[in-house]
Amino acid sequence: MKTLFRGRQEYVPLWREMQEFTDSRDENTADEIWFVEHPPVFTMGLNASEEHLLAPGDIPVVQIDRGGQVTFHGPGQLMIYPLIDIRRSNIGVRKLVTALEQCVVDLAAEYDVEAAARADAPGVYVDGDKLASVGLRIRRGSSFHGMALNVDIDLEPFTRINPCGYAELKMTDLNRLGIELDLEAAAEKVLPHFLQHLGLTTI
Repeated sequence: MKTLFRGRQEYVPLWREMQEFTDSRDENTADEIWFVEHPPVFTMGLNASEEHLLAPGDIPVVQIDRGGQVTFHGPGQLMIYPLIDIRRSNIGVRKLVTALEQCVVDLAAEYDVEAAARADAPGVYVDGDKLASVGLRIRRGSSFHGMALNVDIDLEPFTRINPCGYAELKMTDLNRLGIELDLEAAAEKVLPHFLQHLGLTTI
């Protein structure tokens, strides 16, 4: 798998790039994982309800083609985008979601922070607060979109929505849990755990 840390990217152009990558790839295209940060934006999944968009204010809202409800992306949040031919790799969607969740659980465990996934609501939680959110799309047997890991982010915009469709859901980030990393360091920490859970390697 090829890994790219792409820094801060506008959301919509990068989303279109993910779509294009997925639609144009063939059986010989190498899988990639993109680590990205976005300027402030709310994104709403395919079946998201506008009732969960409480007061977006000056932050743009984009309707997109992943699963899930509404969430926030912004500076200090690490986006993990696995662009994987899951059919070729013989990886089921559940295994991919679990690998995304568990790489964050493993990262937290390195700092003696107990994080966990929840069967009823995808993502990673610490003491009931949400640390990372998952929203995937599978097209032509390949994955795009992925996971948002809160590293050191302004949590105020999450109060303008019902995050992931849950009223009163509180969010947290690594910094508030005593884990002080920048985005590149967080990417370097989660990558080996993610690859291990999928049985993949980098190129």
